[in-house]
Amino acid sequence: MTTALFGDELLERPRRELTPGAVHVPGWLSLTQQAWIADRFREWSAGPVPLRAASVRGHEMSVKTVCLGWHWQPYRYTREATDVNGVRVSALPEWLVRVGRLAVAEAYGNGPEAAGYAPDTALVNYYDDAAKMGMHQDKDEISLEPVVSLSIGNSCLFRFGNTETRTRPYEDLTLASGDLFVFGGPSRLAYHGVMKTYPCSAPAGCGMGAGRINITLRVTGLEQKESTHE
Repeated sequence: MTTALFGDELLERPRRELTPGAVHVPGWLSLTQQAWIADRFREWSAGPVPLRAASVRGHEMSVKTVCLGWHWQPYRYTREATDVNGVRVSALPEWLVRVGRLAVAEAYGNGPEAAGYAPDTALVNYYDDAAKMGMHQDKDEISLEPVVSLSIGNSCLFRFGNTETRTRPYEDLTLASGDLFVFGGPSRLAYHGVMKTYPCSAPAGCGMGAGRINITLRVTGLEQKESTHE
């Protein structure tokens, strides 16, 4: 009876803080929530700015991305997708702002950091079975408020490192469907990447028959800059 209620998978994947400010919460999203978000992803991917692979230094990324609120191009954000079709990206839904606030509260507690958290962009990445992402810092934002990461679909091998170099010390962990990962404070500029995905590892009912979705919510700090120039 106890094994059925409290299986080994719960013991193998505890909530924990990898480094100060970097918190992993397994299974934060329910299957129902995951499936609903997966449906929204399909809507976002259809446009007005469609899912696309960005080019970094002339090389097309294996990950495909659709953006909300602000359009991310390598090393900068724009309102219009000038590298795709020139159209303004869809607004960031208010429900995603609320999800971000709840996620920060889950990671850090219900303090002022969570209450004031107001992401203004989401990068929604799609990984097929061959996609990966090299070690990098999320530093195209003016703001250094936390990044909120949500995973849906296939699991991946996620590498989370230090703020100085792409090399060691780093830690590898599995991000599975429904997992939450938040990194801020002293870990906000840590190098991180996706080394590989695990095909056919998505749980039934998550809304993804294949592939992996990763949503990262961020505060760019650009809205305040825009208002000062109006």
